[in-house]
Amino acid sequence: QVQLVESGGGLVQAGGSLRLSCEASGRTFSSWVMGWFRQVPGKEREFVASIIWSGVSTDYADSVKGRFTISRDNAKNTVYLQMNSLKPEDTAVYYCARGRYYAARSIREYDNWGQGTQVTVSS
Repeated sequence: QVQLVESGGGLVQAGGSLRLSCEASGRTFSSWVMGWFRQVPGKEREFVASIIWSGVSTDYADSVKGRFTISRDNAKNTVYLQMNSLKPEDTAVYYCARGRYYAARSIREYDNWGQGTQVTVSS
C-alpha cells in the first residue's frame, strides 16, 4: 500500500525559502510520476509542479516557475519542493501525490495523496 508523508512546512517571511519533503512507502517509487499541489480554504486544489520518474523532466505552474524547484531522490523514496522568493499568495496547504502520467495537472490524474503540510508566508 502506498503512503505519502509531507514535511517541511512552516511560517516564513515574504522573500524567504522553505524546502518541502514527501517521503513515500512503496518499492516502485522510482517508477512513479510525482506531483505537488496546494490548496487554500474555499478554493480548489491547484497544481504546482511534477517530476518524471527519472527526474530529468519537470513541469511547473506559471505562478511558481522560476521560484520553485521540484526534485527527487529515488534512493530515499523522497520528492522535494524547494520554494524560494516566497510570496504571501503562496500560503496554502501543500500536498504531494502520485501521478498517472507526466505533465498531468488535474487532481483526477493523481492518487495516494499525503496529509499535507501548511506553508504560511507573512508579508
